[in-house]
Amino acid sequence: MGGPRTIGGVMGRVHGALRPRAPRHDVSKDGGPLQSLSTIRSPLTLSSCSAPVTVLNRGDFCPALTMLPLGHWSCRVAARLSKQPLAISRSYGGPAGPHYDVVIIGGGHAGTEAAAAAARCGSRTLLLTHRVDTIGQMSCNPSFGGIGKGHLMREIDALDGLCSRICDQSGIHYKVLNRRKGPAVWGLRAQIDRKLYKQKMQEEILTTPLLTVKETAVEDLLLTEPDSDHPGKCRVSGVVLEDGSRVYAESVVLTTGTFLRGMILIGLEAYPAGRLGDQSSIGLAQTLENLGFVVGRLKTGTPPRIAKDSINFSILNKHMPDNPSVPFSFLSEAVWLRPEDQLPCYLTHTNSRVEQIVNENIHLNTHVKETTKGPRYCPSIESKVLRFPNRIHQVWLEPEGMDSDLIYPQGLSMTLPPNIQEQLITSIRGLEKAKIVQPGYGVQYDYLDPRQITPSLETHLVQRLFFAGQINGTTGYEEAAAQGIIAGINASLRVHGKPPFVVSRTEGYIGVLIDDLTTLGTSEPYRMFTSRVEFRVSLRPDNADSRLTFRGYSETGCVSQQRYNRASLMKSSLEEGIAVLKSLQFSSYKWKKMIPEAPVSTIKSEPQSALDILKYEEVDMAMLAKVLPEPLTKFAECQELMNRLKIEATYELSLILQQKEIEEVRRDEALQLPKDLDYLTIRDVSLSQEVREKLHSSRPQTIGAASRIPGITPAAIVNLLRFVKTTKHKKESADKLSLNDQYLSKRDRLQKIEL
Repeated sequence: MGGPRTIGGVMGRVHGALRPRAPRHDVSKDGGPLQSLSTIRSPLTLSSCSAPVTVLNRGDFCPALTMLPLGHWSCRVAARLSKQPLAISRSYGGPAGPHYDVVIIGGGHAGTEAAAAAARCGSRTLLLTHRVDTIGQMSCNPSFGGIGKGHLMREIDALDGLCSRICDQSGIHYKVLNRRKGPAVWGLRAQIDRKLYKQKMQEEILTTPLLTVKETAVEDLLLTEPDSDHPGKCRVSGVVLEDGSRVYAESVVLTTGTFLRGMILIGLEAYPAGRLGDQSSIGLAQTLENLGFVVGRLKTGTPPRIAKDSINFSILNKHMPDNPSVPFSFLSEAVWLRPEDQLPCYLTHTNSRVEQIVNENIHLNTHVKETTKGPRYCPSIESKVLRFPNRIHQVWLEPEGMDSDLIYPQGLSMTLPPNIQEQLITSIRGLEKAKIVQPGYGVQYDYLDPRQITPSLETHLVQRLFFAGQINGTTGYEEAAAQGIIAGINASLRVHGKPPFVVSRTEGYIGVLIDDLTTLGTSEPYRMFTSRVEFRVSLRPDNADSRLTFRGYSETGCVSQQRYNRASLMKSSLEEGIAVLKSLQFSSYKWKKMIPEAPVSTIKSEPQSALDILKYEEVDMAMLAKVLPEPLTKFAECQELMNRLKIEATYELSLILQQKEIEEVRRDEALQLPKDLDYLTIRDVSLSQEVREKLHSSRPQTIGAASRIPGITPAAIVNLLRFVKTTKHKKESADKLSLNDQYLSKRDRLQKIEL
């Protein structure tokens, strides 16, 4: 056997934080012999650790894998992961390392939001990344937001997240999608200057109080005995760095992106990498499998980058940004760049020649021929040609920065050989002379079945270990950032012994995202859409602050006083404005006379309020303030307030109806399932073996979450509901009886004293 290596970790790089280290001697730190544990029985669970801190060691868990000898950093491992005896070394006897409340591994979009959120919550936080200069890097498309994704951006901002504010400082083309539909489904989107965004993000991260950034690789995870009052077979207690030193932590958040056993594919060539120019993390994937986590495989891709000066823009459809531009952040009065100074985007299309090139060369594309699931909603051009023959497809030519020479062809993700990519690109209108600066490529990577995490993003198996981002099977910057901020908040709350912060499906798109992942799982890269959300009228981009900012401020401490004050002022202004609008009531005839543009029916005899008139598409607050200046002028001084009053009027009746539906759902969600419920063995409830296995795998926290698991029948939900209510009633009766016994015992003692 070769030289020894450690397992817990984290071999290779995770967003630049993880890579292999040099082999070490197969002895413990003090030179003593290796010891062994008793035979391990169960292959998928961890038992209690017998030492205060442990490091998992690769090769000692699964004999079917390549056996790697032990490193000298290990302590006793509490695990039931193989039927073979588990060899371990003695505890590391070196000096104790630094101690943090929360450690974040990886500096991608999930990692940066998690680190900043944990620090805002008051936790001493350490962000570990291999290269500080890659923090905030936009690895794929140069844009944020979109349909559904724009909602996530607003909700991240409502919790005082970073990406929305930084987009308002680095965007170069702002657009609201779905404008022709109602404001509930508008999609805020912006092209972003890659270099400027990364610069601003690094400035923010490096100046955040309580947040330390360390440029280093991570080797291993430290484990210790589990907390008795929480489910889980082991508890993470820190990490081991590349030089062998330790960093102890109360919580650890893992954000791996596409680095778990990542492979880059171009044509028939493949090589290990998490993204172009960065190593993949092979050891970490093996570690998580050995711990008992279920691992799957996904793929994604990116288009080639094209030299700007080689494109004939003059014959293409030019698209200008919105004027005025709508910011992502509630704190931004305006974006940093005036609309007239922003850059345009251009639209072109594929053609029959593109389809011919793909069909003739598909045998040269390993990535597309693989069965690994790719993104359904952002497929490669090869996948689109195969799935939708004889169609043309849009290609958006998007700038990558104010001073960048590169253009990103959105819609042309491909993994054909470079020479074939050039043939394909130059067959498209406007790109006849285009020069490819960097070819497109595919990435295949491991992810963890997200049904193995709770709605707080803590893993079921290992306590205080949180997953966020693409490790949970999602795709996109926004989905990663949304998970990152929730993971960072909950990692901090866990340290301080506070209840987890969970956003329900009725409260936000973040709640829908996490609930879908943790109850349904995913077999393809998950992307957020408005169509996934049941209560779209209530969960709008404009009211994310009223839904989440106050909860974030009072329950987590992650929201600043400035943001809280701003949200409070807006809330009180909205309430006052709606009350005043309702109080202003006139006949239909008078309204028609005051505002001729309004399609008011004069047939109606009953008075109508100003709020009723504001519902008409042709009427806005400025019109009302003009005809009724004394009561309404102050509400027309702020454009955002006027817009929000208009939206509230538009959806008033729909909101009343939807609120009733929300209350029904919340009643189901409010009924908590016991965390320690063993679905495989309970006898007092009639459940099929299939249902038991699905519940055991997903471990839903509420009846509502259980009802959304595929394969869980309504009958099973009814039986489970009865069981939970009966169990709860028995417990309450037992507690009451116990209190009575205590009272009687105390009374008897007092009587004896009196005698």
